[in-house]
Amino acid sequence: MTRVLVTAGASGIGLAIARAFHAQGSRVYICDIDDAGMARAAVAMPGLFTRRCNIGEREEIAAMVADAAAVLGGIDVLVNNAGIGGPTKPVRDLDPADWDAVIRVNLTGTFDVTRHAIAHLVRSRGVVINMSSAAGRFGYANRSPYSASKWALIGLTKTLAMELGEYGIRVNAIAPGAVDGERAERVFRGRAEASGQSIEEVKRAAMAGQSLKYLVDPADIAALAVFLASDAAKSISGQVLPIDGDMQRA
Repeated sequence: MTRVLVTAGASGIGLAIARAFHAQGSRVYICDIDDAGMARAAVAMPGLFTRRCNIGEREEIAAMVADAAAVLGGIDVLVNNAGIGGPTKPVRDLDPADWDAVIRVNLTGTFDVTRHAIAHLVRSRGVVINMSSAAGRFGYANRSPYSASKWALIGLTKTLAMELGEYGIRVNAIAPGAVDGERAERVFRGRAEASGQSIEEVKRAAMAGQSLKYLVDPADIAALAVFLASDAAKSISGQVLPIDGDMQRA
């Protein structure tokens, strides 16, 4: 039975990934700062393990990964999904504290979770999936800390793949585009406020940069994660897999 740890698994993409693994019979452990969301997830997925953890806090991460390995009996799949969007502002107006907060969670948090999980993944010849973004493939005006962190995650992914390949560990990144859900709505609202456009105008502009004119379904991202963790993907490592409706620009 596959043992899966998903960070920020109480809502959005993380919840969809947890559901997909749970549906195929995996033992799943999620962490989040959303206690109510975790409680709802535990009701919907019998046998789900949950723990509150702020991925911006190193001490909490160390305790969480140790607990996940203990209750699951090891870790086969690590999905580094936790991340925050940060403000929608140009660099000249950006508060350095906002920059630090985004980098601390999105990049440093992924580093810390993975660092603590490596020993367990070596024993299981496991899989790491890092959640990057279309913002990690393109420049992203007014979202510099988010974009920088997502580009950096791709570098971390490729480096981990090189370092851990000798242990049979595969490391890949998924790069979603605009994903259907509340987070995308917040981003659209932020862009609208920054530009003076209506939300509908912002949405049309966002879809203009991709071939398929709709938002990505979180269930499709979850299906890709399940595939990457499976034996069908046993020769795939060090890759970035966009799932963004053929986006040409962020």
